[in-house]
Amino acid sequence: MKQPVIIGIAGGTGSGKTTLAKKLKDDFQNDLLLLCQDYYYRSFENLSYEERCKLNFDHPNSIDTDLLIDHITKLKSFKPIERPVYSFVEHVRLKELVFEEPKPVIVIEGILIFENPKLVDLMDIKVFVDTDADIRFARRLIRDIKERGRDIDSVVNQYLNTVKPMHEAFIEPSKKRADIIIPEGGLNNVASSMLVDKINSILSKW
Repeated sequence: MKQPVIIGIAGGTGSGKTTLAKKLKDDFQNDLLLLCQDYYYRSFENLSYEERCKLNFDHPNSIDTDLLIDHITKLKSFKPIERPVYSFVEHVRLKELVFEEPKPVIVIEGILIFENPKLVDLMDIKVFVDTDADIRFARRLIRDIKERGRDIDSVVNQYLNTVKPMHEAFIEPSKKRADIIIPEGGLNNVASSMLVDKINSILSKW
């Protein structure tokens, strides 16, 4: 029996990995399932909101990677999952779950997906989106203010105190596990077209 093809798309914050992943989802619609690592942040509802805001969300320990591995394993065996939903405004996992069925192509997207060897072993194609640090910071600043209700000071402080050090400690070293390195992510039309061609080839044999 054929298994779904698992494509991992990693890269630093604001690198363009989400843009690339969403572009693939738009191109392939019902044949592709997109799973974001962001869904799998651990829930710290036992802490106050002020305490949760001080947590290091860029460290691997902030992610429930065991649950993500379990879900990918089930999807590869054509079993559906109920994935979590996470609130970046309140920094907690919501009570609702989203039912997801397996698809021929499954894309996992996130900053730390190449950090865990067991998760990496489940991937058939590993893509790292490599983008200049200044561009990544500017994109994160805009996103966190517009989409996550943050102010400039908190974004800058978080970037300097946790995001940048964690990128250097965990994300940049994980680049060596990639099969393909793409500059600028979804904005790199040549590279994204090559991925589209690869997925079309996979689906033609399904």
